[in-house]
Amino acid sequence: MPKNTEIREITTTDYQTVADIYNEYIKLGTASMEETMKTSADVAGWIEKFHEREKLFVFTEHDIVIGWGIIKRYSDREGYRFACETAVYFTESKLGKGYGTAMKKFLIVQCKQLQYKHLVAKVFATNTGSIAYNEKLGYTIVGRQNQIGFKNNQWVDMIIMQYLIT
Repeated sequence: MPKNTEIREITTTDYQTVADIYNEYIKLGTASMEETMKTSADVAGWIEKFHEREKLFVFTEHDIVIGWGIIKRYSDREGYRFACETAVYFTESKLGKGYGTAMKKFLIVQCKQLQYKHLVAKVFATNTGSIAYNEKLGYTIVGRQNQIGFKNNQWVDMIIMQYLIT
């Protein structure tokens, strides 16, 4: 972990900062299918609806939240109980500094502790940096969903990636 950093579970005082960071991605339009800006109340709603094996962690530098990562169940159907989705978001000024790698590695360890085996990452097909980042961490491409979403007045393809915990 980089110096003066910490990863911890989200607290209510983090909700607005998590929303603000996510809103950067919503505005950018190349890493989230969301279109409506989020508020602290929205983040509170996510947390309230979490299953016991779903988690949101924040990454701090000098006690300031600069990013976050999430573990979400892949499905609520029992047969998928060992599958989850992971995602990581950092404020733009902190990209490319190794923080995302540290967070994703942390999430993988947490997923193992939560008894997940199959981790999924969904990435915009045009987001080659995120695809490479996930591949560097051991995720592999398992498919492409053509025209699965519509964002910025155009159809969006998604790359589906997986990581298997052994």
